[in-house]
Amino acid sequence: MKIIEQYLCGKVSDDRCEDGIVTTPSFVAVIDGSTSKTPRHIHPRLRNGRYAMLLISDAIRQLPEDVSRETCIQMLSDVLYQQYGKVLSMANNNGNASSTIPAVVPPEQRLTASAIVYSDYRKEIWMIGDCQCLVDGRLYENGKPSEREHAEKRARYILAHPDDPDAPEKGRELIVPDLIRSMREGQNKQYAVLDGYPVFLPGVKTISVAQSREIVLASDGYPFLKPTLEESEQALRQQLHDDPQNIHTFLATKGLVAGNRSFDDRAYIRFRR
Repeated sequence: MKIIEQYLCGKVSDDRCEDGIVTTPSFVAVIDGSTSKTPRHIHPRLRNGRYAMLLISDAIRQLPEDVSRETCIQMLSDVLYQQYGKVLSMANNNGNASSTIPAVVPPEQRLTASAIVYSDYRKEIWMIGDCQCLVDGRLYENGKPSEREHAEKRARYILAHPDDPDAPEKGRELIVPDLIRSMREGQNKQYAVLDGYPVFLPGVKTISVAQSREIVLASDGYPFLKPTLEESEQALRQQLHDDPQNIHTFLATKGLVAGNRSFDDRAYIRFRR
């Protein structure tokens, strides 16, 4: 494999970025930690999305070269589930756990991430959750089934309150209960993510790339994925300029917050087999 270009950028800052990129002689991966929907965190200093990304990144670096898709998913899930056990153990022993969690962690409180993994041995791409890729220029996506519905509801609210400078924030707050409900009803039941619990395998998309040459893996921080980093960045800059709240040309469940670099963290890597 030859890495051509890669880029990682946090929407607020790099040290708070919940996206990650992993490259090893056998794997290339992009991990997208899920934005926390509640104030309860597993790690005392890190948000759940960033902690999940860091744990999964380390686990990918330790994967056996010839690991199967199912075993890979199980190993990545296990490293998340182990963290719940540690917190429960500390709580039961009256330790200084950063937070106590129930025996079965509700989806909105879990360490949750999407990941897209290329296995050089298997010549396959595994899309676990909301991520995207280009294979010889062809786009593949694996979005959540209810995401557009929530984005449309947010957009309608903002458009209905053009004179309210707080409309974007209120629009986001309006759909947070919907996002949590969707997680409770659909997470690893209707769509796949890595959250420490059994993954909904029908929601994992597998792409054979044995006959392919050039591959781009990216998180959903790029609204319009292009064959090169500069093209993808230019498309993002145009989106942020023309439609910063993502309510017209691109619909999303969140928009650009004043002072931030973008509406979401982003990760991009292009390589040749």
